[in-house]
Amino acid sequence: MTLPKRQIIMTCALPYANGPIHLGHMLEHIEADIYSRFQKMRGHECVFICADDTHGTPIMIKAREQGITPETLIGKSFTEHTADFKDFSIAFDHYGSTNSDENKKLCELFYERMKAKGHVHKKPIQQLYCDHDKMFLPDRFVKGTCPKCKTPDQYGDSCDVCGATYAPEDLINPGCSLCGTPPVKKASDHIFFRLNDFKQYLTEWLPKHTTPEISKKMMEWFNEDLRDWDISRDEPYFGFGIPGEPGKFFYVWVDAPMGYVSALDQWAKKNGRKLEDFWAADSKAEIYHFIGKDIVYFHTLFWPALLKSADFKTPTAINVHGHVMVNGEKMSKSKGTFISARVYLNHLDPQYLRYYYATKINGTVNDLDLNFEDFTSRVNSDLVGKIVNLASRGAQMLTKKMDGVLSELDSAGAKILEQIRADAEKIAGFYDQRDFAKATTAIRELADQVNKYFDEKAPWKTLEANPEETKKVITTTLNAFRLLAIYLKPVMPVMADQVAQLLGEKSYQWSDLSTTLTNHKVNDYVHLASRIDPEKIKSMIEEQKTIYAAVEKPKAKAAVAPAATGSVSKSAAQAKIAAENEKPAEIEFEDFMKIDLRIAKIIEAEEIKEADKLLKIKVELAPGETKQIIAGIKAAYDPSKLLGRHVLVCTNLKPRKMKFGMSEGMILAAGDGGSDLFVLSPDTGAKAGSRVK
Repeated sequence: MTLPKRQIIMTCALPYANGPIHLGHMLEHIEADIYSRFQKMRGHECVFICADDTHGTPIMIKAREQGITPETLIGKSFTEHTADFKDFSIAFDHYGSTNSDENKKLCELFYERMKAKGHVHKKPIQQLYCDHDKMFLPDRFVKGTCPKCKTPDQYGDSCDVCGATYAPEDLINPGCSLCGTPPVKKASDHIFFRLNDFKQYLTEWLPKHTTPEISKKMMEWFNEDLRDWDISRDEPYFGFGIPGEPGKFFYVWVDAPMGYVSALDQWAKKNGRKLEDFWAADSKAEIYHFIGKDIVYFHTLFWPALLKSADFKTPTAINVHGHVMVNGEKMSKSKGTFISARVYLNHLDPQYLRYYYATKINGTVNDLDLNFEDFTSRVNSDLVGKIVNLASRGAQMLTKKMDGVLSELDSAGAKILEQIRADAEKIAGFYDQRDFAKATTAIRELADQVNKYFDEKAPWKTLEANPEETKKVITTTLNAFRLLAIYLKPVMPVMADQVAQLLGEKSYQWSDLSTTLTNHKVNDYVHLASRIDPEKIKSMIEEQKTIYAAVEKPKAKAAVAPAATGSVSKSAAQAKIAAENEKPAEIEFEDFMKIDLRIAKIIEAEEIKEADKLLKIKVELAPGETKQIIAGIKAAYDPSKLLGRHVLVCTNLKPRKMKFGMSEGMILAAGDGGSDLFVLSPDTGAKAGSRVK
């Protein structure tokens, strides 16, 4: 059946150039790569694009710490990232960088168009300023003593020891991290994008381009006007300057999604194509973004609004996935389960992770659990024991004990191949719907039928007595395995190419399913897959723990260094002990009653990309009554795991304007800080809005 040719553009969220690729990243990129390979096998034009996200304060800070330029840092990251993706068989058509001329020109074009249409305005905001260095100070350029636990040498957004979050001006003895000079407050004009101009458009756009689950969640923002979005940052900032605004730079979340378009522009130039053919407002191309659920807000509100403002085509769909858990828990650096792609590659075959992820990906936003016991079982039992074993048993018998030439099918074998081919469109449908779990299940069930046929025919018993019939059984078995390998090629491209080489064929397309190999020479068998040794998984985890320890040890030493202001410091541990042992002053009952503690339900939670410790959380106290809280619990909680949870909230805390938005309360938690924090929850039966007495 000839299918209409589709024109498909695909992107993954751009990995940040501040750290290595890990197995959480690989979920998204494997999912997208499987989809891309399937579409190409079907004959469609599919262009798979990605790039490194290279701008922002964290990049600048890390480069300073290493004594190198930001350009050198992102260049090193680019080399490492692309090597990791290549070794996992992620076949990008182009991988770029947001620090490119194309991206700079694109940002300027977008800004010019949104400005011409009146979608931006300027207003002053108060920021800390260093008179010595003559510059505004982003929160990571301010250091001082934590106002909560009194630990010195902490950054201006959160404390690494107790986990407290605060504004830079809340620090005790704050100082510029470069020179130690106490900062002053100074007004600075910032540029804001009028997101509310697109409220009606987004109201109609969201249900058509996202799943009902995502659309419903995002529509909760539409109960009130959408707030203006600050798209500018003051120098120093590693990024692109805003035209006509000296000392102002585009916020990283402006130029990062632009990288999707600019990377495609680079691909188009290399291939004699035009960007307008794909991203013009009237283009017929399909555009799909693959992202994690932690960045849905930016991709379903800001990004389509920016595209609309500049007269560019908006995405056909935002495909959202959940997070990767390991053995039922969030990935942990200290436990060695926050595993980098390179550490995995040092111990295990990347095709195995591709297969395992495929057996779990179902096109929903549910989290995926990388359970190593289940991982080992599925690879050893299903992939090696049921699928690859067909080739091992059949090909080796044919080449070692016979002449290595396939013959004809027997009648039972012809029916087997007919049954396998009958599932072609069903399996194709699963791939197209991104329900790879159903696709791999269907393939495994077909392998069970072939194994049953092979075992019933028992060719090892008939080899000497009836070699002709034996060869027919082997011919059927290898043809059946070939079809399964074609079905699996989007998931396991390396193995599929090895099968093609074994059978003396070119790289497979979906149309090759219609072919049967008879009277055909087979090459000598090459090993396709081995069972996983559980000891290799243990070694992988131990290596990751060793790397983590090597990184954390210098941090621990740095924690006892003097603060930037030159104040006398003590160790972080001493500061914590002192803070915990300091007996609070007694208060009257009336004083306690001034604190309004209530039960609240978490209805939204998202990661703040530029902050190491912060989550942006929205709680509901009563129908229609909500508060936004910036909470320093990022190291302890996956935001998706907080949704629907009832927590204790201080509701009458004076609202505080922070870099990442207004915080209108406090979520109560206990612990030593960092990953050792535990949000307090009420007993079963407590209702949102109930006061804590």
